[in-house]
Amino acid sequence: MEIVRQQLGNGDKGEFRARQLTARKMLTGELENDELDKFVEEKLMTTTLDKAANWARGNAFMPATFGLACCALEMMGAVNARMDIARFGFEAFRASPRQADLMIISGRVSIKMAPVVRRIYDQMLEPKWAIAMGACSSSMGVFNNYAIVPADKFLPVDIHIPGCPPRPEALVYGILKLRAMVLSKPDEGWRARYGGGGTEEFDPKVLEESIEAVNAENIPSPLGRTTPSA
Repeated sequence: MEIVRQQLGNGDKGEFRARQLTARKMLTGELENDELDKFVEEKLMTTTLDKAANWARGNAFMPATFGLACCALEMMGAVNARMDIARFGFEAFRASPRQADLMIISGRVSIKMAPVVRRIYDQMLEPKWAIAMGACSSSMGVFNNYAIVPADKFLPVDIHIPGCPPRPEALVYGILKLRAMVLSKPDEGWRARYGGGGTEEFDPKVLEESIEAVNAENIPSPLGRTTPSA
Protein backbone atom coordinates (compact mmCIF):
# COMPACT_ATOMS: atom_id res chain seq x y z
CA MET A 1 0.00 0.00 0.00
CA GLU A 2 1.34 3.39 -1.00
CA ILE A 3 0.52 6.53 0.94
CA VAL A 4 0.46 9.68 -1.13
CA ARG A 5 0.21 13.14 0.43
CA GLN A 6 -2.05 15.55 -1.44
CA GLN A 7 -2.93 19.16 -0.97
CA LEU A 8 -6.43 19.44 0.47
CA GLY A 9 -7.19 23.05 -0.41
CA ASN A 10 -8.05 24.30 -3.88
CA GLY A 11 -5.68 27.26 -3.77
CA ASP A 12 -2.29 27.56 -5.41
CA LYS A 13 -0.55 26.37 -2.26
CA GLY A 14 -3.30 24.16 -0.92
CA GLU A 15 -5.05 26.82 1.14
CA PHE A 16 -8.59 26.21 2.25
CA ARG A 17 -9.39 29.92 2.02
CA ALA A 18 -8.65 30.13 -1.68
CA ARG A 19 -11.75 32.15 -2.56
CA GLN A 20 -11.24 34.66 0.20
CA LEU A 21 -7.58 35.05 -0.64
CA THR A 22 -8.29 35.52 -4.33
CA ALA A 23 -10.95 38.13 -3.59
CA ARG A 24 -8.52 39.96 -1.31
CA LYS A 25 -5.91 39.96 -4.05
CA MET A 26 -8.41 41.45 -6.47
CA LEU A 27 -9.28 44.24 -4.04
CA THR A 28 -5.64 45.05 -3.43
CA GLY A 29 -4.84 45.04 -7.15
CA GLU A 30 -2.58 41.97 -7.10
CA LEU A 31 -4.61 40.06 -9.71
CA GLU A 32 -3.61 40.87 -13.27
CA ASN A 33 -4.04 39.64 -16.83
CA ASP A 34 -5.26 36.04 -17.08
CA GLU A 35 -5.87 35.59 -13.35
CA LEU A 36 -8.08 38.65 -13.23
CA ASP A 37 -10.03 37.58 -16.32
CA LYS A 38 -10.59 34.12 -14.89
CA PHE A 39 -11.79 35.53 -11.58
CA VAL A 40 -14.25 37.89 -13.27
CA GLU A 41 -15.65 35.14 -15.52
CA GLU A 42 -16.25 32.84 -12.52
CA LYS A 43 -17.71 35.37 -10.10
CA LEU A 44 -19.70 37.89 -12.13
CA MET A 45 -22.87 37.47 -14.16
CA THR A 46 -24.33 40.12 -16.41
CA THR A 47 -27.94 40.35 -17.55
CA THR A 48 -30.56 42.91 -18.44
CA LEU A 49 -33.13 44.45 -16.12
CA ASP A 50 -35.99 42.96 -18.13
CA LYS A 51 -34.62 39.42 -17.86
CA ALA A 52 -34.07 39.81 -14.12
CA ALA A 53 -37.61 41.12 -13.64
CA ASN A 54 -39.10 38.29 -15.72
CA TRP A 55 -37.12 35.72 -13.76
CA ALA A 56 -38.43 37.15 -10.50
CA ARG A 57 -41.99 37.22 -11.85
CA GLY A 58 -41.89 33.59 -12.95
CA ASN A 59 -40.55 32.43 -9.58
CA ALA A 60 -42.81 34.43 -7.29
CA PHE A 61 -46.45 33.75 -8.16
CA MET A 62 -48.96 35.11 -5.66
CA PRO A 63 -52.10 32.95 -5.90
CA ALA A 64 -55.43 34.29 -4.73
CA THR A 65 -56.87 32.76 -1.57
CA PHE A 66 -59.85 31.37 -3.40
CA GLY A 67 -61.43 27.93 -3.29
CA LEU A 68 -64.71 26.56 -4.63
CA ALA A 69 -65.09 22.88 -3.72
CA CYS A 70 -63.21 19.72 -2.81
CA CYS A 71 -60.22 20.61 -5.02
CA ALA A 72 -59.52 23.48 -2.64
CA LEU A 73 -58.50 20.94 0.02
CA GLU A 74 -55.89 19.53 -2.35
CA MET A 75 -54.76 23.09 -3.07
CA MET A 76 -54.26 23.60 0.66
CA GLY A 77 -52.31 20.36 0.78
CA ALA A 78 -49.79 21.76 -1.70
CA VAL A 79 -48.67 24.28 0.92
CA ASN A 80 -48.08 21.81 3.75
CA ALA A 81 -44.71 20.47 4.87
CA ARG A 82 -44.90 17.38 2.65
CA MET A 83 -45.17 19.21 -0.65
CA ASP A 84 -43.73 22.57 0.49
CA ILE A 85 -44.62 24.66 -2.53
CA ALA A 86 -42.52 27.40 -0.92
CA ARG A 87 -39.51 25.75 -2.56
CA PHE A 88 -40.60 27.43 -5.78
CA GLY A 89 -41.82 30.70 -4.26
CA PHE A 90 -45.57 30.12 -4.73
CA GLU A 91 -46.73 29.90 -1.12
CA ALA A 92 -47.73 33.55 -0.60
CA PHE A 93 -51.49 33.25 -1.05
CA ARG A 94 -52.98 36.73 -1.06
CA ALA A 95 -56.35 37.50 0.53
CA SER A 96 -56.98 40.42 -1.80
CA PRO A 97 -57.24 40.04 -5.59
CA ARG A 98 -55.46 43.40 -5.89
CA GLN A 99 -52.31 41.67 -4.63
CA ALA A 100 -52.65 38.37 -6.52
CA ASP A 101 -51.57 37.44 -10.04
CA LEU A 102 -52.62 33.76 -10.19
CA MET A 103 -56.11 32.32 -9.80
CA ILE A 104 -56.45 28.60 -9.08
CA ILE A 105 -60.05 27.64 -9.90
CA SER A 106 -60.25 24.71 -7.50
CA GLY A 107 -63.67 23.13 -7.86
CA ARG A 108 -66.90 23.23 -9.81
CA VAL A 109 -68.26 26.58 -10.99
CA SER A 110 -72.01 27.10 -11.12
CA ILE A 111 -73.68 29.54 -13.46
CA LYS A 112 -74.50 31.82 -10.53
CA MET A 113 -70.89 31.73 -9.32
CA ALA A 114 -69.26 32.37 -12.71
CA PRO A 115 -69.82 36.18 -12.67
CA VAL A 116 -68.30 36.35 -9.18
CA VAL A 117 -65.22 34.39 -10.26
CA ARG A 118 -64.84 36.61 -13.31
CA ARG A 119 -65.17 39.73 -11.18
CA ILE A 120 -62.37 38.57 -8.90
CA TYR A 121 -60.22 37.73 -11.92
CA ASP A 122 -60.74 41.19 -13.40
CA GLN A 123 -59.60 42.77 -10.13
CA MET A 124 -56.28 40.89 -10.11
CA LEU A 125 -52.94 42.33 -11.09
CA GLU A 126 -51.66 42.40 -14.65
CA PRO A 127 -50.09 40.25 -15.99
CA LYS A 128 -52.20 37.47 -14.48
CA TRP A 129 -52.79 33.79 -15.08
CA ALA A 130 -55.45 31.19 -14.33
CA ILE A 131 -55.28 27.46 -13.61
CA ALA A 132 -58.36 25.23 -13.93
CA MET A 133 -57.77 22.63 -11.22
CA GLY A 134 -59.75 19.42 -11.49
CA ALA A 135 -62.20 17.93 -13.94
CA CYS A 136 -65.12 20.08 -12.80
CA SER A 137 -63.56 23.43 -13.63
CA SER A 138 -61.98 22.02 -16.81
CA SER A 139 -64.86 20.07 -18.37
CA MET A 140 -67.66 20.04 -15.74
CA GLY A 141 -66.55 16.55 -14.63
CA VAL A 142 -69.34 14.33 -13.32
CA PHE A 143 -71.65 17.36 -13.05
CA ASN A 144 -72.47 17.46 -16.74
CA ASN A 145 -75.72 19.42 -16.39
CA TYR A 146 -77.19 22.86 -16.93
CA ALA A 147 -75.99 24.28 -13.57
CA ILE A 148 -72.22 23.87 -14.08
CA VAL A 149 -70.04 25.79 -16.51
CA PRO A 150 -66.36 25.10 -17.41
CA ALA A 151 -63.91 27.81 -16.46
CA ASP A 152 -62.65 28.52 -19.97
CA LYS A 153 -66.16 29.60 -21.00
CA PHE A 154 -65.98 32.83 -19.01
CA LEU A 155 -62.27 33.56 -18.46
CA PRO A 156 -58.97 32.65 -20.17
CA VAL A 157 -57.39 29.54 -18.65
CA ASP A 158 -53.67 28.93 -19.13
CA ILE A 159 -53.24 25.48 -17.56
CA HIS A 160 -55.76 22.62 -17.12
CA ILE A 161 -55.01 20.06 -14.40
CA PRO A 162 -57.02 16.82 -14.77
CA GLY A 163 -58.20 14.68 -11.87
CA CYS A 164 -61.13 14.36 -9.49
CA PRO A 165 -59.63 15.73 -7.41
CA PRO A 166 -56.00 16.08 -8.58
CA ARG A 167 -53.38 15.45 -5.93
CA PRO A 168 -51.18 18.28 -4.64
CA GLU A 169 -48.34 16.87 -6.75
CA ALA A 170 -50.41 17.49 -9.88
CA LEU A 171 -51.04 21.09 -8.84
CA VAL A 172 -47.34 21.67 -8.24
CA TYR A 173 -46.57 20.16 -11.66
CA GLY A 174 -49.14 22.44 -13.27
CA ILE A 175 -47.71 25.52 -11.59
CA LEU A 176 -44.23 24.57 -12.76
CA LYS A 177 -45.59 24.21 -16.29
CA LEU A 178 -47.10 27.66 -15.95
CA ARG A 179 -43.77 29.02 -14.76
CA ALA A 180 -42.05 27.61 -17.85
CA MET A 181 -44.68 29.26 -20.02
CA VAL A 182 -44.29 32.60 -18.26
CA LEU A 183 -40.51 32.54 -18.55
CA SER A 184 -40.72 31.81 -22.27
CA LYS A 185 -43.18 34.67 -22.98
CA PRO A 186 -43.26 36.72 -19.78
CA ASP A 187 -44.53 40.04 -21.12
CA GLU A 188 -47.72 38.82 -22.78
CA GLY A 189 -50.88 39.47 -20.83
CA TRP A 190 -53.95 37.29 -21.27
CA ARG A 191 -55.51 39.75 -23.72
CA ALA A 192 -52.45 39.42 -25.96
CA ARG A 193 -52.38 35.63 -25.58
CA TYR A 194 -56.06 35.09 -26.35
CA GLY A 195 -56.96 38.13 -28.41
CA GLY A 196 -59.13 39.65 -25.71
CA GLY A 197 -58.94 43.23 -26.87
CA GLY A 198 -62.01 45.29 -26.20
CA THR A 199 -62.92 43.49 -22.96
CA GLU A 200 -61.48 46.18 -20.70
CA GLU A 201 -63.70 47.62 -18.00
CA PHE A 202 -62.48 51.10 -18.85
CA ASP A 203 -61.73 53.15 -21.91
CA PRO A 204 -58.01 52.83 -22.84
CA LYS A 205 -58.03 56.40 -24.17
CA VAL A 206 -59.08 57.67 -20.76
CA LEU A 207 -56.26 55.65 -19.20
CA GLU A 208 -53.71 57.36 -21.44
CA GLU A 209 -54.88 60.74 -20.19
CA SER A 210 -54.98 59.86 -16.48
CA ILE A 211 -54.15 56.57 -14.75
CA GLU A 212 -56.30 57.50 -11.76
CA ALA A 213 -59.33 57.84 -14.02
CA VAL A 214 -59.70 54.05 -14.13
CA ASN A 215 -61.10 54.01 -10.60
CA ALA A 216 -63.32 57.02 -11.14
CA GLU A 217 -67.08 57.02 -11.48
CA ASN A 218 -69.07 57.66 -14.66
CA ILE A 219 -66.50 56.78 -17.31
CA PRO A 220 -68.08 57.26 -20.76
CA SER A 221 -68.42 54.06 -22.73
CA PRO A 222 -67.97 53.79 -26.52
CA LEU A 223 -71.79 53.95 -26.85
CA GLY A 224 -71.95 57.28 -25.04
CA ARG A 225 -73.37 55.92 -21.80
CA THR A 226 -71.84 56.69 -18.42
CA THR A 227 -71.27 53.66 -16.23
CA PRO A 228 -69.28 53.14 -13.02
CA SER A 229 -65.92 51.43 -13.48
CA ALA A 230 -64.52 48.47 -11.58
